Amino acid sequence: MNTAFYIARRYLFAKKSTNAINIISAISVVGVFVGSAALIIILSAFNGLEDLVLKMFNTMTPQLVITPAKGKTFEPNTAYFNQLKKTEGIYSYVEVLSENALLRYNDKQSVGLIKGVSPDYLKNKSLDSTIIDGHFVLDSPDSHFAVIGSAIQNFLMVNTTDPFLPLQIYSPKKGRTKSSLNPGDDFTVLSIPVSGVFEVQQDFDNVAIVPLAFARKLLDEPQKVSSIEILLNKDVDADQFKLRVEKEIGAGFLVKDRIEQNTALHNILGSEKWAVYIILTFVLIIAIFNIIGSLTMLVIDKLKDIAVLSSLGAGRRLIKRIFLLEGMMITMTGCVLGLTVGLIFCLLQQKFGFVKMAQDNPILTNGYPIGLKWTDFLLVFLTVTVFSFMASALSSNLSVKKIDHLNQDL
Repeated sequence: MNTAFYIARRYLFAKKSTNAINIISAISVVGVFVGSAALIIILSAFNGLEDLVLKMFNTMTPQLVITPAKGKTFEPNTAYFNQLKKTEGIYSYVEVLSENALLRYNDKQSVGLIKGVSPDYLKNKSLDSTIIDGHFVLDSPDSHFAVIGSAIQNFLMVNTTDPFLPLQIYSPKKGRTKSSLNPGDDFTVLSIPVSGVFEVQQDFDNVAIVPLAFARKLLDEPQKVSSIEILLNKDVDADQFKLRVEKEIGAGFLVKDRIEQNTALHNILGSEKWAVYIILTFVLIIAIFNIIGSLTMLVIDKLKDIAVLSSLGAGRRLIKRIFLLEGMMITMTGCVLGLTVGLIFCLLQQKFGFVKMAQDNPILTNGYPIGLKWTDFLLVFLTVTVFSFMASALSSNLSVKKIDHLNQDL
């Protein structure tokens, strides 16, 4: 058995001559235990929130979106796009025509984004989970319908159950250079009943989704579209499919995946998690460096043992390693206990959800979401290991500073 490890283990469990050493060592263990458990729980909670937010965004965000590199619209009825539409592996191929317009309901009005979509849009079954009022219906045999975001509904006070009061949409007429005496002549005005209200996030909640045919009539755009949104079958790799489309489509178009469509969101989620990690790591460092006080007192308590070991031929390196391992044992005990308790807490939260979120929001789950990642456990373990080694190394240097004088006294 390794001599340094054997002696360090004896020191860890042996009763000290001064009770304060035991108390300080226990405080060090508890501090690292609480810090490690808190860090892994918070990181797992951020993972859960990130998964929840991205899941909400992904209900309205296609896996791939194709937009023109220049301009607002492009011609979708080309040989390439007609072939792409029939490509095996595509679940839904949605042509989108969108533009800002003025929305009016009763005596209230607001500006919102009109998004006209082709029938494949409703293949996305997760859309129903975003509905907070009414139904996600865009077409019936004799009428078109709009599904609006909650921001529009809250501002205009739209009543989805009133069939006699439709939503009025105003869009400037194309090619109009001079304003007429009657402002109404400068706009195309169409009315459409509202079938439902959805709620996802502020970026989406100011959108009114309408059938593509209605949008074409409103915007006076019979052929062109603003973008093409694609959902893939589950067995298709989105990254590989994106690279293939980019290679084939040329430089005139942009192909974006979900991360590229929501770059700011992913950056915010990532930066928030790392900011919390850094803040809690500083707290953990303070707890770890309590070991310096504990080891310093232990060195003082074991001065005679140090002198005896030195007289028996133990070198400075061996003596330093004893107290280095002693400090590592104290902090790593707290770390392992903290990670274990943190894991148990996260598993219980996933199963029972006893820490609740906002219960009045139908989009959110009742229990606070938790996402376990083995990389987080490894990160916390390595963080504690590194700073534990630094603190223990500083303290172990004290054990050999006056070893020559101790030998003479002995």
